[in-house]
Amino acid sequence: MSVDPKDFCDHLARRGVTLFTGVPDSLLKQLGSHIMANLPRERHVITANEGAAVGLAIGHYLKTRTPAVVYMQNSGFGNTVNPLLSLADAEVYGVPMLLIVGWRGQPGVADEPQHVKQGRVQRELVEAMDLPWSVLPGDGDAAAKVVDEALDTAVARSCPYVLLVEKGTFADAAKLPKEPCDLPSREDALIAAASAVGDDAAIVSTTGMLSRELFEYRVNNDLSGDRDFLTVGGMGHASAIALGVAKAEPDREVWCFDGDGALLMHLGNLAVIADHAPDTYFHVVFNNGVHDSVGGQPTSINRVDVPAAARALGYRHATSVSTLDLLPAAVASLREHGGPALLEIKVKPGNRADIGRPTRTPAESKNAFMQAL
Repeated sequence: MSVDPKDFCDHLARRGVTLFTGVPDSLLKQLGSHIMANLPRERHVITANEGAAVGLAIGHYLKTRTPAVVYMQNSGFGNTVNPLLSLADAEVYGVPMLLIVGWRGQPGVADEPQHVKQGRVQRELVEAMDLPWSVLPGDGDAAAKVVDEALDTAVARSCPYVLLVEKGTFADAAKLPKEPCDLPSREDALIAAASAVGDDAAIVSTTGMLSRELFEYRVNNDLSGDRDFLTVGGMGHASAIALGVAKAEPDREVWCFDGDGALLMHLGNLAVIADHAPDTYFHVVFNNGVHDSVGGQPTSINRVDVPAAARALGYRHATSVSTLDLLPAAVASLREHGGPALLEIKVKPGNRADIGRPTRTPAESKNAFMQAL
């Protein structure tokens, strides 16, 4: 059995919920697809990070007196700890809301290394925060009863309530339509960028499909990839990791291969990079306009002139390309200007269905990277 996303959202609407907000999650992608396809913009906001979604829910409650739904993957739950405890908590402002949290790394369920610890301590983390919680049942009628109890508790106690969602809880929903696009694929752009950067530089790649594609490219071409640091978790932190490497080794080029969703999640990093990075720091943003790894929900990047934003935040040089034939010259231009410099590569959403996963453990990749440097 599974929960129909439409029935779930309709029940929440009957209970007075008028706002859904959060960051997309793979375990919630069926719910996310339904929300994207059926809710108007005034009722649904994909935020830059999970903490911002909590803030949005607080503001919504201040005007409407109704709890909002905040959805996320539990890997992003840490971004909510501060606003949940210092703002929404019953001992501070006392703001009810319903947190729907995809439970990656749930004990007994096989998952990727970066999710195992988070999943194992998820219940204890919620309990340490003194938040009421339960697991959403996989049956529609039972789920509706739990939602009712959760909303009633949140309102009665003036606090957030956490619903943990296990893998397979939601039934399939209509997938988001794919618009025709003549941009290059991210994988092709990644290969072209890695080739243009060369083998001597260090590369720090962002979480998600991009790191998986980089690893597979190295393996398929008998390249060690030892100077690649694959940031398999911690979305949005690859640029800061790259800054740490670059400051410690200013004589070697360090390239951050980033995504648009990750860039937006911690956009303030750009100002710090501009302030502290050596001239060997280079930032490449593969911009497909969506959260590709968790269902293809759009980011707000289409509101941003990425190169202009980077320059405004202090980068020495920033430019954009949308065809691969311009990429080698763009990489050369970054080097000519010196870093910190940024290159936006516009690519189309999607990936190969058979893309593999890194066969090295995170610890093995870390050790190989440290040894290579």
